[in-house]
Amino acid sequence: MPELPDVLAYLTALKRTVGDQPLEGAQLRSAFLVRSPTPPLESAVGRRVVEFRRLGKRIVWCMEDDLFLVFHLMIAGRFHLKKPGQRPTRKIDLLALHFGDVTVMVTEAGSKKRASLHLVEQEAELAAHDPGGLEVLEANLATFAQVLREHNHTLKRALTDPRLFSGIGNAYSDEILHAAGLSPVKWTSRLSDEEVARLYESTQETLRSWCERLQTEAGTAFTEKVTAFRPDMAVHGRFGKPCPVCQTAVQEIAYASNETNYCPRCQTGGKVLADRQLSRLLRDDWPKTIEELESRMPTAGDV
Repeated sequence: MPELPDVLAYLTALKRTVGDQPLEGAQLRSAFLVRSPTPPLESAVGRRVVEFRRLGKRIVWCMEDDLFLVFHLMIAGRFHLKKPGQRPTRKIDLLALHFGDVTVMVTEAGSKKRASLHLVEQEAELAAHDPGGLEVLEANLATFAQVLREHNHTLKRALTDPRLFSGIGNAYSDEILHAAGLSPVKWTSRLSDEEVARLYESTQETLRSWCERLQTEAGTAFTEKVTAFRPDMAVHGRFGKPCPVCQTAVQEIAYASNETNYCPRCQTGGKVLADRQLSRLLRDDWPKTIEELESRMPTAGDV
């Protein structure tokens, strides 16, 4: 799912590409995309795009005369640039938005159609689409700490709850927690003041760094490859690969369609956290420490 750095990159790329242009046509291939009964999608045609905004992980196209297109791309939704007039014909094509010299294609890979578009009239109605999470890059430490400790959750859940923190998802929460040296399953009620401050600084530094990097790229080329798995990430999507800090193999907790990646040496004091699937299967054979885990790894002579 596009998170804060990816969404800001989209805003930069969209503004540079189709900002201040009139929408000349809209071709909807998947009726499941549009979730609002009124106003109709056709009402956006002929109106100029005056601004792009972010509401959490949602991307808002602000059209003339107080009409707003609120896109939530979810896990597999993406924007792509196509030749002018190109029609949505592939299975993954949901919507084509035609401009004078380019078409913006909304796509969604996979069989589960979760991406959505709501058309909203009037500025006041946008509030219903804002989850209300704290804008962490605009917050000070005191406000961050207050929101973090308001409910007792694991750190992973707290950071990814859009009602608590805006724009942070599965990928960047892993990176933030690794930078802070904190376990993803530590409870927020058990954090010391020093740990909260460390988490705040890591959140700021991690998000700012990735926002700057991705927006620089979006300034010269359209953001075509939005992914939660980037080679420069420290732990997310790097199960089994060495931690860039201590070289310990990155571990994974898999649940539903998500995963949490962490370094057991940097973040959990050498403890290998229980994976809901594998640890239940292996039971007593599940390694509980780095030493047990590494002792079961094949050596060069065993391969």
